[in-house]
Amino acid sequence: MNRKTLVLPAVAGLLTPVLAACGGSDSGSKSGDAIVVGTTDQFTATKDAPAPLDPAYAYDVGTWNILRQSVQTLMAQPKGEGDPVPDAAESCSFTDSGSERFACKLREGLKFASGDPVTAQDVKYSIERALRINADSGVSALLNTIDTIETQGDREVVFHLKTADATFPYKLSTPVAGIVNPKDYEKDKLRDGFEVDGSGPYTFQADVKDDAIVSATFTKNPSYQGSVTVNNDKVELRSFPDADAMSAAIDKGDLDVMTRTMSPAQIQKLDGGGDDKVDLVDMPGLEIRYLAFNTDASSVKSKAVRQAMAQLINRGELVSKVYGTQAEPLYSLVPATVTGHSNSFFNKYGNPSLAKAKDLLTKAAITTPVKLTLHYTTDHYGSATKQEFEVLQKQLNDSGLFDVSIEGHPWATFRPAERKGQYDVYGMGWFPDFPDADNFIAPFLDKNNFLGSPYNNSSIQRTLIPQSRREADRLSASKSLTEIQDIVAEDVPVLPLWQGKQYVAARDDITGVAYALNSSSTLQLWELGRGVSG
Repeated sequence: MNRKTLVLPAVAGLLTPVLAACGGSDSGSKSGDAIVVGTTDQFTATKDAPAPLDPAYAYDVGTWNILRQSVQTLMAQPKGEGDPVPDAAESCSFTDSGSERFACKLREGLKFASGDPVTAQDVKYSIERALRINADSGVSALLNTIDTIETQGDREVVFHLKTADATFPYKLSTPVAGIVNPKDYEKDKLRDGFEVDGSGPYTFQADVKDDAIVSATFTKNPSYQGSVTVNNDKVELRSFPDADAMSAAIDKGDLDVMTRTMSPAQIQKLDGGGDDKVDLVDMPGLEIRYLAFNTDASSVKSKAVRQAMAQLINRGELVSKVYGTQAEPLYSLVPATVTGHSNSFFNKYGNPSLAKAKDLLTKAAITTPVKLTLHYTTDHYGSATKQEFEVLQKQLNDSGLFDVSIEGHPWATFRPAERKGQYDVYGMGWFPDFPDADNFIAPFLDKNNFLGSPYNNSSIQRTLIPQSRREADRLSASKSLTEIQDIVAEDVPVLPLWQGKQYVAARDDITGVAYALNSSSTLQLWELGRGVSG
């Protein structure tokens, strides 16, 4: 086993890869076969979520990674990170000095995989459709700065924004802005099931059993015109129930690549030379984990309860016991490597302190121990989540100030219950839609936020978020962003815990592995290829 560490220098808060994985000895399937990629992401259609792959609904890293291969967007996040680049568009830019008018020109001769032409009217239809449907997943909030969309001929589309939004090019690179064919997607209704059609690098076909995807085949789209080069003809993505099953498959030679989520133990095994035909590539990531609160719930309605939890939780101990060197403590919603980050929670609470936590509860006349249930998902963020919540439970209970129990739920029931406000306290992860501080703030704190949180701060929503979006130079937005983070540390509607690295394991004849995931955990299957055996 060879370990490859991707070292990324921070430049203006963004990251630029400087090392690529290389090929090696004979292993895995033959060169003419599909490259087989494993994931523990689950893709399930349920009564609450019958249309998991509709761009107007999908809003988690797993479903987005299917859509990014098959549904094209005007802009795309480049292989080497940095600012978004035109993809379905030939060119895009703000046409005013106030970042309120954004114009794009489509590539000439652009076609859907079906052969139908892609027009500016299709772009307008697709984005207005997502806004009109306004799915309860919260994904349409990414487009909420759009006022009107106009088309000029078949190739030009102009977005008029309600307010300045320097992050808008990033938002046009996300799947909710994916271009769909009106023939396949109704104007006012989500497309149920697992069919996906677009103009992206691949066509998509799912093998479905019991309303869940078992495997998905991505076949190179010969009609694709865009910003990426496709280095393979076919990729098969297989979904596994857990990390152990996925690891067993690569050990048997049934997989070429393992992506998210491997367990900490598996990563340590590969890092220690557990398999001489499998390479482990680690790279910085922007994944964060946090506790979220239903601030209307009686158990945590008092700010003092949430502040006491912030004062007690020992992030360093949590990380060392569960994740080791694979994660770092996080003291803000904004990761430490992103421009605008501030250690607001550490600045306010410092090191864990029982005395300070007790004082917070006493001054608020809170009877102790405070009885709480922490909810987590058993199958979405990896097998270590249970252990993480056991550590959190022990830390809080050992204080004598809390009486905490924990409950795990599969994602298919966890996410709908969380959106309906059925959990007082629950654990979530976040893989950013794009690598900007705004995307670690607005999805949790703005109107119609991703969490469906009842927490409402008018200063954040009406003043500070709009202020930060006016700054094309994101460093200039730091003052507003820091103020937001300080308010969050004071009110604790969410409690950040840690940020993690990300890992890909691949048989050593697979090339392009270092670019298979970008810092936002976007799966870039087109980067994978098969090297020369021997």
